[in-house]
Amino acid sequence: MLRSIISTAARRQFAASAPKTLRAAAFSTTSAARDQPSLHTLSEDEQMMKDTVARFAREEMDESEQMDPAVIKGLFETGLMGVETPAELGGAEASFLSAILVIEELAKIDPSVSVLCDVHNTLVNTVFRTFASDHLKTKYLPQLAEEKLGCFCLSEAGSGSDAFALQTRAELKGDHYVLNGSKMWITNSGEADVFLVFATVDPSLGYKGITCFVVDRDMGVKIAKKEKKLGIRSSSTCQLAFDDVVVPKENVLGEVGKGYKIAIEILNEGRIGIAAQMVGLAQGAFDHAMPYLFQRKQFNSFIGDFQAMQHQYAQIAVDIEAARLLTYNAARLKEEGKPFVKEAAMAKLYASQVAERASSKAVEWLGGVGFTREFPVEKFYRDCKIGAIYEGTSNIQLQTIAKFLRKEYSE
Repeated sequence: MLRSIISTAARRQFAASAPKTLRAAAFSTTSAARDQPSLHTLSEDEQMMKDTVARFAREEMDESEQMDPAVIKGLFETGLMGVETPAELGGAEASFLSAILVIEELAKIDPSVSVLCDVHNTLVNTVFRTFASDHLKTKYLPQLAEEKLGCFCLSEAGSGSDAFALQTRAELKGDHYVLNGSKMWITNSGEADVFLVFATVDPSLGYKGITCFVVDRDMGVKIAKKEKKLGIRSSSTCQLAFDDVVVPKENVLGEVGKGYKIAIEILNEGRIGIAAQMVGLAQGAFDHAMPYLFQRKQFNSFIGDFQAMQHQYAQIAVDIEAARLLTYNAARLKEEGKPFVKEAAMAKLYASQVAERASSKAVEWLGGVGFTREFPVEKFYRDCKIGAIYEGTSNIQLQTIAKFLRKEYSE
């Protein structure tokens, strides 16, 4: 759909002329400063990405805890699974902010679909685009843009926040490596065909032995267990087993021993995606709850007209907007090649906090019906909690922010 609407030339023109993030000096009166766009100013391509996603909703997926294959197929058919991938490799060749907008809009409808798209775009595709050899890019990026789902396999039972304590081994034997070990909490793994697996080639080297491998499902990846979760239930989260899985040497992604560098860099970017998911979730809960406040009456007044209620939903609206602007700002900084790690951590931390507040208040505003499955706000409430956990816990975000602040103020 996107490829039929956006010509290759238009995408390339956009890539060359995308508006810069507004970073004008305070109180500047120059025409350049006055011409800076707001963070809500979107290019035509970005707006179209934002408008494309509204039809991906399947209420029954939460009940069955299964992602509808038709939804995944639809994401590929509309070009949402290769947002930043170059056009010559089958992608939409759009901006990073376009990917963030897609993630946000999907989360307004179903955060499970949003995180599927998020991990595929901001982690898997980006790792290939940034670190893979030309051979691996040419082989895998078209598949990942058009038909095959990817997943990012880093976490293990003993390596969560301490990701580099992983134990999965990769032993070199001639022209191939043999992988042995297990992974936990792997998003998309139930449906994925392409697995980015982090394993150590030599435990004695510590984090400098960690290497990233491209593993196809048919090489012998086993789904050991699918987790039953509080929220984002239709997003598959599985334990994986690698038992003597043979991987060609050419499937080393990046350099041997540089997997830690890939993981660090990509998770910093991925946190902006999770922030976008949480912003969309918060907005979705808010959008579902607000009309009810002006439909239900108590004491001959709409409940939304009581001052105590007005103060609550006004504050949540401010919180959501603040989280959105933090997220967009981090995305624009990343696009411009400027430092963004602190801003990404701030965006993820705050957006996850806002998602919890907004979805909790939405349940309360609806009263008794908010506690039932008649309205989707209870699902948003269940789905929000993961935002404080995956791709770096809230404590890890605070630690990251504090590290940068100390550096700024101690030098």
